[in-house]
Amino acid sequence: MNDPVVGEPTASHRGSRRGRARSTSKAELGRIGLSLFIDRGFSNVTVEDIAHAAGIGRRTFFRYFASKNDVAWGDFEELLVDFRANLHDVPGRPLVLAVRDAVRKFNEIPDEEHANHRHRMRIVLETPELVAHSTMRYSAWRAVIADFVGERLGLVSRSPVAQAFSWACLGISLSAYEQWLADDSSDLLELIDESFAALGLLFGAAGTSASAPSDFPTYRESVSGPPSPKGNEW
Repeated sequence: MNDPVVGEPTASHRGSRRGRARSTSKAELGRIGLSLFIDRGFSNVTVEDIAHAAGIGRRTFFRYFASKNDVAWGDFEELLVDFRANLHDVPGRPLVLAVRDAVRKFNEIPDEEHANHRHRMRIVLETPELVAHSTMRYSAWRAVIADFVGERLGLVSRSPVAQAFSWACLGISLSAYEQWLADDSSDLLELIDESFAALGLLFGAAGTSASAPSDFPTYRESVSGPPSPKGNEW
């Protein structure tokens, strides 16, 4: 969801380029594409437009992105690599808090990039052409969490618990973004924190219900509370 490669549009991105094509990168191409989407609207920009603005050919464009739809997500694959690493960089941290911290870091946005990131997420969440495409991105993001939950609890990543938790985390993130986009004065990370606090309490309630298996892990702390007691994986 957060893409640190977003930068302010420049005049050179909007104007025509002449002469020898300059070298580029996936990050730079993502910045140029986002600038064009903001200026013209996603539907009014073609692959050729992005390639031309970057001073590269159409064939070179496809070395970096499989489609125009992928440009809207920036270098998402690299972000997932960092996301997975951050999850595993907190040994001993209660599960809910470990995931919350990693999701927060995934969505941290430098102050100078807030405006462009709002544009990006409006494009991703509100453009009809991107809705179906986004499902694949969400699935890959959820898989990182499901793998982590499975490892921590000794379950396969396709288990109901791991999948339910990954879906809940996706819901938290999308809900936080919807609220953030609707209210310019809101803080995205605070919204994520509030939702994870509720998630921990809800999963704790499920773990202590009469119908819950006796070995179902419980979570009894809010995200601002003390570390969970030894043996409490949540």
